[in-house]
Amino acid sequence: MTYTELQASEQDDAPESDDGDLLGAVDARTGLAGSNKMEILLFSLGTQESFGINVFKVKEVCRAMPITKTPNMPDGVEGIVSLRGRILPVLSLGRFMGMSAQDAAAQSTMMVTEYSRHVLGFMVHGVDRIIRVDWDKVRPADGMLSNNRDMITAITELPNGKLVSILDVEQILASAFGEAVVGNVEKVESAQELCVFFADDSVVARKKISEVLDKMGIKHMQANNGLEAWTRLKALADTAQNAGAAMHDQIKVVLVDAEMPEMDGYVLTQHIKADRRFDGIPVVMHSSLSSEANRAMGKRVGVDHYVAKFDGGILAGTLRPLLAG
Repeated sequence: MTYTELQASEQDDAPESDDGDLLGAVDARTGLAGSNKMEILLFSLGTQESFGINVFKVKEVCRAMPITKTPNMPDGVEGIVSLRGRILPVLSLGRFMGMSAQDAAAQSTMMVTEYSRHVLGFMVHGVDRIIRVDWDKVRPADGMLSNNRDMITAITELPNGKLVSILDVEQILASAFGEAVVGNVEKVESAQELCVFFADDSVVARKKISEVLDKMGIKHMQANNGLEAWTRLKALADTAQNAGAAMHDQIKVVLVDAEMPEMDGYVLTQHIKADRRFDGIPVVMHSSLSSEANRAMGKRVGVDHYVAKFDGGILAGTLRPLLAG
């Protein structure tokens, strides 16, 4: 089964291109920017639960193929496969997430994913359909799940009341291959008065961003999702306005993730750009969604710069000239 054979749900009138190639409908998907919506591919891990992953992270869905066992693979990685001349590491997602023992023969489907410049195969029991959901109906998973499900970043609910657990791809990547090494980052001169505000729903991402900024000697404030970020930014702007101060003197850069529960980075950027109190403060989108389509979505809503996760040197290099402005 190829990705083009998947059928889109009619929920919220999800668009489909004439040739049925859902990933090919770039213009339609770019139209999602600023709508606070995302499209999720639903899939099964052989339990009663439903799981989802952002469509933009999925390159292809195909039938399972023989996996070659290789030495020195990270824990949780089953082996490698060759797909159209490319060698991919593959993991059994159910086993990796610490669920009950998974029957390898029942894992008939492989989702080929791409994020943070990594291509990886996920073995699953099957895929269902693509749905479109509002980000304000997606809730953070913190405190809602147990059973070693730290690979889940958020929860949403289908019209029939069934819950869908959305994967934290940054956490999966870090757990499988280790957290990215920030490396050497030069300190910024005269950094005492500089501050970056950033928003990201991934614990791993927040930790790494903080590490980069600390090495640069930059003060920072953070939020766990877009709605929390906008609430805090508005409060800061209100305080500055009442004091007759300029926000640009307090915050030099706002760094946003694209995917966040309750409000995504695109809508957050729109709010910032529509409020004159934030004039002169650049917005940098820092996302594991690194395709040109995602860059186009960011540009459409006013994102000033786009940085793919995660390279500490590149992130620091992007921020440095903006902090000097």
